[in-house]
Amino acid sequence: MSIHIEPCLAEIGELHPTQITVGMGAVRRKRNHFHEMLRGKDVGARLGAILVPVVIGPCGRLFVIDHHHLCLALSLIDQEHVSTRTEADLSSLPDKRFWAFMDARGWCHPYDERGQRKSFAAIPERLTDLVDDPYRGLAGELRRAGGCAKEPAPFSEFLWADFLRDKVPSELLRDDFEAAIQLAQAVAKTDEASYLPGWCGPHGSAQ
Repeated sequence: MSIHIEPCLAEIGELHPTQITVGMGAVRRKRNHFHEMLRGKDVGARLGAILVPVVIGPCGRLFVIDHHHLCLALSLIDQEHVSTRTEADLSSLPDKRFWAFMDARGWCHPYDERGQRKSFAAIPERLTDLVDDPYRGLAGELRRAGGCAKEPAPFSEFLWADFLRDKVPSELLRDDFEAAIQLAQAVAKTDEASYLPGWCGPHGSAQ
């Protein structure tokens, strides 16, 4: 396995996801943000500082291991390229060993919108085929609202999504998003959530 640090320009349409779901609400917010930010600006200059971590997989395909929401949002405003940073070259591995390695490193998340683990074959081929998980969107909003801190580890917000899946009724999430956020903020401060990355509960309440 060889490691590269030089950023490269990649076509967003040729990037492959390493997860099954995203929070589509978060994708739409990012899309609107980028649409306004890039209006009348030099797109290349504004996006040059954003580096999407990727792994080179079988047949030289590029697999995104973070920033799925960002890449999908950019594709929705017809942005064709994004700068990438290659974390590993696994192009010599067959599919089975590639996915086993990715799983062992925590570089993939083969879980569906109900939080159930699926086979690696269930991971979509394209970013545009990612499935909406409302609880992943809720976890993202919880972080934005200060209910938990952002963690650098990939897929950490999926852990929050699975926690919230058991605490926030789906009907509430569907019918009253603001109330769902308030409930999520309340349960996120409890000791029960203290094992989660970025927990911001009362200092010293959990040992």
